Amino acid sequence: MKNVRFPLLLILAFSGLACEEEFIPDVPNTPPSLVVEGYIEGGDQPSPPFVILTRSVPFFQEIDSEEFSQIFVRDAVIRVREGDREVVLQEVCLSELTPEQIALAEQLFGLDLGNLGFDFCAYVDLSFQMVGEVGKTYELEVEAEDQRLTATTTIPPLVRLDSLRFFPTPGEPSDTLRELRIFFQEPAGQQNFYRYQTQINSEPLRSPFASVVDDRLINGKPVEVPLPKAEPPQADFDPSTFGFYRLGDTVLVKWMSIDQAHFDFWNTLEFNRANQGPFSNYTVIDNNIEGGLGIWGGIGGTYYPGLVVQDN
Repeated sequence: MKNVRFPLLLILAFSGLACEEEFIPDVPNTPPSLVVEGYIEGGDQPSPPFVILTRSVPFFQEIDSEEFSQIFVRDAVIRVREGDREVVLQEVCLSELTPEQIALAEQLFGLDLGNLGFDFCAYVDLSFQMVGEVGKTYELEVEAEDQRLTATTTIPPLVRLDSLRFFPTPGEPSDTLRELRIFFQEPAGQQNFYRYQTQINSEPLRSPFASVVDDRLINGKPVEVPLPKAEPPQADFDPSTFGFYRLGDTVLVKWMSIDQAHFDFWNTLEFNRANQGPFSNYTVIDNNIEGGLGIWGGIGGTYYPGLVVQDN
């Protein structure tokens, strides 16, 4: 029997390969949806509203940089209201800006526009007639391609960090890496939602793989937690260095208070991103856009610049 087992398994294996058929999913031909990504920020660096308006792309469609430029929706009318005030956002594209204006936009909105490879377009209040204020509620209205989208967001109260300190990395000591921990008193009696970003030296602000947290486990308590460094999207995963900061680098931390709808958007998006694969469950991304997809989010931002990675 031992002499025939291997050939028999080999024959069965080739038989299985011979029966394989290419699977081509049946994708419904539905029209694209309008997708909003918009923010208004109050706090340490209040900023005017800006909105990126695009069309959704089928999951199985391949797209290059030229086609990517075509997903931006042009000639929309976008209004933002707060109380009796209203501003109409102006459409601006990267190709229309000077290098100085691009640098200002990158600093103002935390975007990395220098090496996109396509013409990025957005709608912005260039007049600065309206900048974000903590506690205020902002209504968004989008009219584009015979569609009307609406959304509402509120900028929550700021929750400031008490201190940020670097510590030796857990496990085997490192001569070049440190862990960052934050300390603050979480307010009692109110529901809070947080998001953060980090900036290393002159690099752009980046969001970590898991950027949001709520206060269900920490409400009203003193908090001490690690704050991992946000890695570049194209960086290779190395468990020995992931989330740690290099000695000598200068770090900026942006700590944000956000409302629940804004939290739910990022929480479901990041959960979906972390659970991809052939055997994963499909996650519906929460959004607060009536008539479309995406997020209109208010941000209560506090900034902690000039943190030099060093031994305490």
